[in-house]
Amino acid sequence: MTTPLVLSKRLLRPALTVQTHMMQSSGRCRQVCIRRFHPGVGADSVTQPMRTPSRFRRAIAFSAFGLLFAGLGFTAAASPLVPGLLDVTRHRSDEDSLRAYVPEDDGAKAIDDFINGHPLAAEMRQNPEMTESRPHMRLPDALRRHNLTGGTLLGPGRITVPPICWTEKGGKSLVSISHLGTDVCGHPGIVHGGLLATMLDEGLARCCFAALPHKVGVTAKLEINYRKPVHAGTYVVLRARTIRVEGRKAWVEGQLETLATEGEEPVVLAQASALFISPRFASIMAKLNATS
Repeated sequence: MTTPLVLSKRLLRPALTVQTHMMQSSGRCRQVCIRRFHPGVGADSVTQPMRTPSRFRRAIAFSAFGLLFAGLGFTAAASPLVPGLLDVTRHRSDEDSLRAYVPEDDGAKAIDDFINGHPLAAEMRQNPEMTESRPHMRLPDALRRHNLTGGTLLGPGRITVPPICWTEKGGKSLVSISHLGTDVCGHPGIVHGGLLATMLDEGLARCCFAALPHKVGVTAKLEINYRKPVHAGTYVVLRARTIRVEGRKAWVEGQLETLATEGEEPVVLAQASALFISPRFASIMAKLNATS
């Protein structure tokens, strides 16, 4: 015999079952809808909280802010140096280079006065085709101290005073006067041949620069014949002339000789011939070259 209580439970059970199935169906429907519009997203992912940024992203953001503030700090610290950095690339004119040198002592002043008062200097100054300068003094002081012939080799006992140079218009010829001291020797009392080669290389190159594109070139070939020993503590003259120019190439010949007094014939010390080429990056070199 079925009691009223049991009967009521049986009557209520189908309703509960139907409600449960409806809730499950509704849940499945929501999952299907979510997956339809958001592929790869499941029921579990819907209930997950939002993810925090990864460590990698936080590290990138922190590094970016660090670089930003470091750059601002460097800019503020370096701003007083900007005028000096600009001066590094500002070269003197030929005229200014003549006034830039001040002799260090009485010995250097006597040598400089002798060169300026020599008849050869007077002869060059009377030629309107020649331009006078001290090529190494065109270089800004901040750069010149790191230059071989304009810094390291320039001074008492070496190349005593900055050489005075005269160049002919169009890169046709060149004449310069130098004094070689007692601290540039190879054999005792004899000027090192390597220094003479360096002087010839620079002198012949400077002679033809005005005839080359962008007014600058590099040495492709240099041949030297040493004729006589060069005694330390003497004056020397470098003469050069451009033989031929073809496009970016220039052939130059020259020699080193003694600075003869009036009525004397100069003695040839070394002779040289060279080929110079204006490179493809000559436009950049021209901005950095102060002795062209």
